[in-house]
Amino acid sequence: MKGKKRKQDHIENFDELSEDEKRIIRAFEEKDWNEIKSYDSWVIFKVMSEFVEGFEKLAKIGPCVTIFGSARTRNDHKYYKMAEKIAAKLVRHGYGVISGGGPGIMEAANKGAKSEGGKSVGLNIILPFEQKGNDYIDPDKLITFDYFFVRKVMFTKYSQGFIVMPGGFGTLDELFEALTLIQTKKIGKFPIVLVGKEYWGGLIDWIKDTMLTAANNVSKDDLNLFKIVETEKEAVEVIDDFYAKYLLSPNF
Repeated sequence: MKGKKRKQDHIENFDELSEDEKRIIRAFEEKDWNEIKSYDSWVIFKVMSEFVEGFEKLAKIGPCVTIFGSARTRNDHKYYKMAEKIAAKLVRHGYGVISGGGPGIMEAANKGAKSEGGKSVGLNIILPFEQKGNDYIDPDKLITFDYFFVRKVMFTKYSQGFIVMPGGFGTLDELFEALTLIQTKKIGKFPIVLVGKEYWGGLIDWIKDTMLTAANNVSKDDLNLFKIVETEKEAVEVIDDFYAKYLLSPNF
């Protein structure tokens, strides 16, 4: 803006900096009201449009289970094959399958669902790397988001259960988001299943020994918010057994 000095104006090599460095510098700049209003208004409408599209497409899909997991898992890895089998079994038991829409475990989930003719939903996210919609999502059930928080609302709002395969930071974020919402009673106590005792064992030990026993930052009852299993059969049984208590079946 004319007459207004920005922090970047004082940096001789600003144009040569990385995008991350530029973003940090811009965060310290003061903006006038017109700039704030113009940018924030655009963001509000973009967020609203993502919510509207998500609600419209997902409101009619019926009972679904979300499968979380790493985008980096190769298709010859045991966890990829397990995720594919879990998804196929879920479809045979009457559920649709929701994934994050990308490669790796997400692709395996959609592939397994599609192999059995079930509903295969992909909630994709625009990222600078890794992520693009996989080929096994139903064309009318692929939604691509700019904002992680909107995408996470869709996962939690339209899932009747969560199966968490091994993954990285994104998978942990999704896992703890679901645990927090259930712990704070913001959503129902839907089943959460962690697959792979070897992978998740260290985290569970830390939760028990450090978070619970040493720091008292969770309660003992919070440990009942999830189950850890080793096989695809056990994973689906947790979902089935949970709803059998309420005499509920996804085939309605």
